[in-house]
Amino acid sequence: MGKRALVVGLGISGMATAITLHRHGWQPVIVEKAPDRRKTGYFVLVYGAGRAAAGRLGILEDMPNRAAELADVFSYDRLGNRSRTTSFDDLPNPPYRMLRTDVEEAAFAHLPADVEIRYSTSPTRIDQDPDGVDVEFDDGSTERFDLVVGADGLRSTVRRLAFGPDEDYLHPMSHVIAAFQLEGPLPGLATEDMAMLLEPARALWVFGFEGRKPTVMLTYRTDDVDAEFAEPPVTRLRKAFGPEPTGKMLGEVLDQAQRTPSLLFDQPEQVKMDRWSSGRVVLVGDSAWCVTLYAGMGVSAGLTGGDLLGTMLSKHPGDIRRALTEWEHQLRPAIGHYQQRGHAMRLWFNPHDRREMLVRKLFVDGGRLPVLGPVLNRQRARNLAEFDRDVAA
Repeated sequence: MGKRALVVGLGISGMATAITLHRHGWQPVIVEKAPDRRKTGYFVLVYGAGRAAAGRLGILEDMPNRAAELADVFSYDRLGNRSRTTSFDDLPNPPYRMLRTDVEEAAFAHLPADVEIRYSTSPTRIDQDPDGVDVEFDDGSTERFDLVVGADGLRSTVRRLAFGPDEDYLHPMSHVIAAFQLEGPLPGLATEDMAMLLEPARALWVFGFEGRKPTVMLTYRTDDVDAEFAEPPVTRLRKAFGPEPTGKMLGEVLDQAQRTPSLLFDQPEQVKMDRWSSGRVVLVGDSAWCVTLYAGMGVSAGLTGGDLLGTMLSKHPGDIRRALTEWEHQLRPAIGHYQQRGHAMRLWFNPHDRREMLVRKLFVDGGRLPVLGPVLNRQRARNLAEFDRDVAA
């Protein structure tokens, strides 16, 4: 019988961890606080490191790149004027574009049949000693495991129980993000097209996909995040994007936000911790290092972290603490780059003022300039190579 591991969270990081642990002889048990697996999701990018990890996990072939070859990218204003612009697809070695559900469905399909999944279940107490971890659940039962993996997201229960309160680790970015799947393509756009409406400190993005309905993200800066949650989300969105007339595209998006049953409305926050493990308890994915949606690296980081964890535990089968220490030592430099990217890419998605909008325009259009273009393009290639670097052991 293999060692038992409790994996808390049935998201991308949790399933990636369970797959690789099982492959290396462990017996993972996954608990998920929701009554069922999440079936909705928003736009994600999967870079080279994430694709390499997905390949090792055996799920890459089921993760379709939904960026259509002939898709258009438009920049709009409220009057409906639009012009073609560039997107992620124009970068060297562009990332895969897909929905989070594409990754989750692929991972779920490759979970071994003997991996137990318990829904509507959460840990309420974690006590560990040198030989194992006792976990009490919300039904009052207690079980013993050799390892506990917290893969339960930004506001992690495992992190709170084993490391301390959220406020010790969460770093807000003074912004709000709303995201949901549209009912269909917006007027004037094909299903696979992308579009953006950028204004100082607020922005609308439409992400198109081949074979799926588009998704949308609205994001804006705020000086009082708490106030954003004092009223219904759509009320706050309309205030944030007012008082000017919305125009056709923004107006339609806000109307659909009112109707959608699955609106994500939250503040982007990064998780920063000195250590991601304590004894036999380890955090993976957003629980440990949330890089925010702005970074576009959350899926790649979650797949890479889960895959590498199983590899390190197999290299040090008799020394869990050493395995976790070396896992973190190898992974932390990449995560540091991803978190830096989260702040840098905020300017791409939501420039704060006219100066930042000018900087963004220079970055977008500068690649076509005769002297500056080659310099910018070389720098972009170096940056992407850093983010694509595989951290596999």
